[in-house]
Amino acid sequence: MSVQESGLFAGSVAYRKQVSLPCVVTIGNFDGVHLGHQELLRRTIEESKKRGILSCVYTFEPPPRTLLAPHLQTPRIHTWQEKVERLLGFGVDCVVVEEFSLTFAGYSPAWFAKEILSQRLQASAVVVGYDFRYGKARGGTVDTLRQQLPLLDVFQVDALSQSNEIVSSSRIRTLLQAGEVCTASTLLTRPHHIRGMVVSGKREGRKIGFPTANVSTSDSLIPAKGVYAARVQVNRGKWLDAMVNLGTQPTFGGRHFQIEAHIFDFDQDIYGDELTIQFVKRIRAEKRFADVQSLKQQLSVDKAEVLQTLR
Repeated sequence: MSVQESGLFAGSVAYRKQVSLPCVVTIGNFDGVHLGHQELLRRTIEESKKRGILSCVYTFEPPPRTLLAPHLQTPRIHTWQEKVERLLGFGVDCVVVEEFSLTFAGYSPAWFAKEILSQRLQASAVVVGYDFRYGKARGGTVDTLRQQLPLLDVFQVDALSQSNEIVSSSRIRTLLQAGEVCTASTLLTRPHHIRGMVVSGKREGRKIGFPTANVSTSDSLIPAKGVYAARVQVNRGKWLDAMVNLGTQPTFGGRHFQIEAHIFDFDQDIYGDELTIQFVKRIRAEKRFADVQSLKQQLSVDKAEVLQTLR
């Protein structure tokens, strides 16, 4: 897929497969691009095809809450670059990333409707979620948008629920932070992943027959401590089966949080390489063992369960 990067208008960058206006637009943060977001994307693409024009996602960087309510800031499910990749991979034609600032936050709903939707994006239709708000102090609603742009078709998509709970980015964050990676994967339609660099460690795992790649990452949404069935990529190569431990190595008296990946049937020097970890299932919580031999025995049991899970 060939993607062009260009400035659509001041303060924004557009990532696109094709270049054309007008378009059908959907608006939001889209952190995770989960099942609920995918309903918006499907409706946007469907509507754009009916009209013979392009589909467009209009999103923000940084997320508005980062500036407007930093005390309520939450970890991201993925980076904004990964978000753009996911959105384009889903099939939208264009992703516009607006540089969010306090100045931008101060513009009225009427300004946003006229300047962004009508003039800059030349929106033929807009598809929004059940909780859509826009403009200063989130003062704009679907009703005000219809009043401000009476010729614009506005479609509001109902909330998507599973197990009697609304599918949302906040729900997915809560699941991951509790170690419920399987349920989170269902809502994301893919396993949650983190990415970082392989760094040197204390080599405690190698001493007991479970050598690990220690990972340093800037990703902020790390699942709960414990042992996980996982798949890993070295430098975005082929996927390899692995057992991953998240924790402080309490049996060895550790205090610092570490990410350790024991890659099965693998013996290569990958220090300094990039490692991507996909979390498939949590096997157990972190535990302090009476001695190293007890830990080694448990790791053998864990490995068997991980292999059964993955294969």
